[in-house]
Amino acid sequence: MESNSNIIGVRVYTFVDNKNEDSSDSWWEKLCLRCHQEDSSPSWQPSWWSKVFPFPFFSTYRQTAQQLCIIMFFLLSWGILYAELGESVGLNGELLGMTILVISAYLVGWLWLKITTLPALIGMLVTGILFQNLNIIHMTDTYRKLNQDLRKVALVIILTRAGLGLDAAILRKHYVAVLQLGLLPWLVECIAISVTSHFLLGLPWIWGFLLGSMIASVSPAVVVPCLFRLRDVGYGVSKGIPTLLLAAAAIDDSISVAIFAIILNAMFAPGSVTFNIIKGPLSIIVGVVCGGLWGAILAIIPEKGDVYMVPLRFLALFLGGLFSLFISSLVGWSGAGPLAIVSSGFVAALYWEKQGWPVNKNPVSNIFRILWIFFEPILFAFTGAQITISALDPEVIKMGAICLISCLVLRVIATFLVSFGCGLNKKEKLFIGVTWLAKATVQAALGPAALDLVNSGQTSGILPSDEEKHSKALLAVSVLSVIISAPLGAILIAITGPRLLTKGNDSKNLEDGDIGQRIDTQL
Repeated sequence: MESNSNIIGVRVYTFVDNKNEDSSDSWWEKLCLRCHQEDSSPSWQPSWWSKVFPFPFFSTYRQTAQQLCIIMFFLLSWGILYAELGESVGLNGELLGMTILVISAYLVGWLWLKITTLPALIGMLVTGILFQNLNIIHMTDTYRKLNQDLRKVALVIILTRAGLGLDAAILRKHYVAVLQLGLLPWLVECIAISVTSHFLLGLPWIWGFLLGSMIASVSPAVVVPCLFRLRDVGYGVSKGIPTLLLAAAAIDDSISVAIFAIILNAMFAPGSVTFNIIKGPLSIIVGVVCGGLWGAILAIIPEKGDVYMVPLRFLALFLGGLFSLFISSLVGWSGAGPLAIVSSGFVAALYWEKQGWPVNKNPVSNIFRILWIFFEPILFAFTGAQITISALDPEVIKMGAICLISCLVLRVIATFLVSFGCGLNKKEKLFIGVTWLAKATVQAALGPAALDLVNSGQTSGILPSDEEKHSKALLAVSVLSVIISAPLGAILIAITGPRLLTKGNDSKNLEDGDIGQRIDTQL
């Protein structure tokens, strides 16, 4: 039996079956092999199944049965809701339309991932745009509010996973490198976006910095799976580069969401401008302290030997995150909520590790990973559904693309220059700069936030028409950043990784880079 491994797009494929490796296999069969994974575990199937539905052109019986179960569960749930709620979930109801959008986004994203090997979130985002512009879905104000709340839940999941993924041992050992790579490139791109958007898009300075704080964030949903596919074949493990970048990305995301929330709150919150400015740094302190205390409480409550420990810890962390985000927004301290979520996840994971749970590979992290599989299509489909192509200003799209591309190039250069003293050679510095290109999750979660406030009647003190114009420009640029940078980042990581990183399999170094080994490809 011969083995052939090659990197195609951003995925590492290994074909060990001689039949599958035969050069005479059709392109259709090879495509089916990407979509249908063979299950080697013992299973039962009807005697006629393999004759009528041969593998790999069709799924195995077990996989097909699973898919049929999901369809049945959906139909049964829809029937129950229709009986109770009536026409709101009927064939012409908004709730059913939103549900079909999410399911379609998931399926299109899955096909996009299997066929192109690029991140599924791109297909999900495009699905939302198509549904909106083909008038397949229409949301009234009631369900638009539900849309906003679901995006906030997705943001809680993103930030909690960022906190759970931070390893205190790595931070202590490489804290200078983590801060350099997590903060300095973010700061450079944030300022660059702010300046270019002011001059190219005509945004006021405060709106420019709001856009910059959002766009400057990198996307773990794109970066982390790509990095660990390279790690699995030995690239970068000798210096623990995947681990280092995972920690830096968590810092990058946390500061991006916190600064965005602080600026947005200062713009739209009533009261003294001076107090709103002072409240920014205080929000950071309050968020870190409150989140740290909540994480420490979760080390002793529930009791570590409790038979229901895993679901109780998950619910406490998840509900605590939701409470932090919604309450901080309600009382006007929006910057505190995101940092409280990250710090609570970090402190909880720190104590849980001492109790025998590995960082980012514990049962609670796995539940959040599964939850993200459901909320990823919700986040990206609903964000895409905010875009009406006919209402977009072509000049905004053109200038926004110029702004994004120029600032992405600047970020690569800045990352290369600021990574001094990290123990990396020139090729590894360049690779990290390329890795920092991808954007997706934070932009999808925060892109519509300003428009939501404007639509709800809140004002930042300028003309309402200008507020709507600027908020729509923010949304358009955020979606554009995902469409441009997510596939570009994923492709460049796959292409440059084997060329710029050294390959090694030393067990000691592998252990240093072993965080996140079980991260799913749908992260």
